[in-house]
This record gives sequence, structure tokens and C-alpha cells, in this order.
Amino acid sequence: MSVKSVISKEIFTPHDEKMLAAVQVRRRTKKKIPFLATGGQGDYMTFICVSVTNKKPSSVSITKVKQFQGSSAFIKRSQWTIDQLRQVNGIDPNKDCPEFDLTFDNALDQWVASSAGEKCTFIQILHHTCQRYSSARKPDFVNCQSKLLGGNSILHSAADSVTSAVQKASQALNERGERLGRAEERTADMMNSAEQFAVTAHKLAMKHKC
Repeated sequence: MSVKSVISKEIFTPHDEKMLAAVQVRRRTKKKIPFLATGGQGDYMTFICVSVTNKKPSSVSITKVKQFQGSSAFIKRSQWTIDQLRQVNGIDPNKDCPEFDLTFDNALDQWVASSAGEKCTFIQILHHTCQRYSSARKPDFVNCQSKLLGGNSILHSAADSVTSAVQKASQALNERGERLGRAEERTADMMNSAEQFAVTAHKLAMKHKC
């Protein structure tokens, strides 16, 4: 089972929530924390997760989840509602990069994702979720590539791919049908010619016989 599947199962499923996205991150500027909650120094992994409640009306949360070194458990640290999100900064609108910022009513987090691809996927899903579920003023998405916003979301891209595949298949069938139609026409012409040849040959044979 993947790490994200475990987070979904341990953190969100027990609260009747569905995890929509998760991205592993580290801070661009590290905070100095001398001791962890367990009382000792150590490393940890951080994930930013987007989840929605299964119960209606739906409620969307952005949650910071950590796993400390030497422990298999995931711990929920900070959590905000989607309406507390004020801005998503993609840092560079001209290229894929792993850096992004999240600004909430009471916090600003500057992150580096584990990869540019993971960051892009996370922002796509977050933007789509905000457009669907934000009840108050929607957050601003700044310095984000155009492919991550609007009609170019993952869901739309998948739908476009399916549509394109169907269109190509339909075109191929039409072309095949046209080729078969032309072949049938040629076959019919050949049959007609053969029949005419047979009739003519029969008449000549009868003439010479007489």
C-alpha cells in the first residue's frame, strides 16, 4: 500500500472523509524546533492533504500531516477549511517547478514539493476543488501555469483524451467502411463484367454451333 493510501486510511477514512490529493513537502526555510513532540530530536516527513467529507453538505479541509522518524504512524498537525485559504502561489508561471506557497487567514507556508509533477497535480486538484466547493470568496491562484487552471484540469484533460480516442476510432471505422464500400462496388462491377462476358461467350458459342 502506498504512503498516500495509508494516510487516507488512517487520517481521513475514520472521520468519514475522502482524501482528494496529497503532496509530500519540505519547508523552503526550516524552522528551528529543538525538540519534537515525543521529546527527542529527529526528522519527519510532511504531507499537505486536501479532503472532503462524505456527509452533505460537503466540507473541504486542507490538512498538514506528519510522520516522525522511527514511527509508522501519521499524525494530523494543522488543519484549515477551504474558505480560510486566501492564496495559492505557484512561484513561476512559465515552467514546472516544485516550489509553491499557501496563504491562509492566520498562516503563510512556503513549501518545496518532492517533485514539480507532484506539485502540479496537487495545484490542479486544489484549484478544481476550490471552484466546486468554496462557498465564500474563492482563493487567488497566482503565478500558476495556465495548464493547471481553468478547463485544463485533470478531469477535463481525461475527458478530452477519451473524446479524442472516440473520435479517432469513429474516423477509423468510417474510413474502413468507405474502403469496404469501394471494394464492394469494385466486386459488383467485376461480377457484372463477368456475367456480360459469359452471356457474350454463350451467344458466340451458339452461333458457331449453328
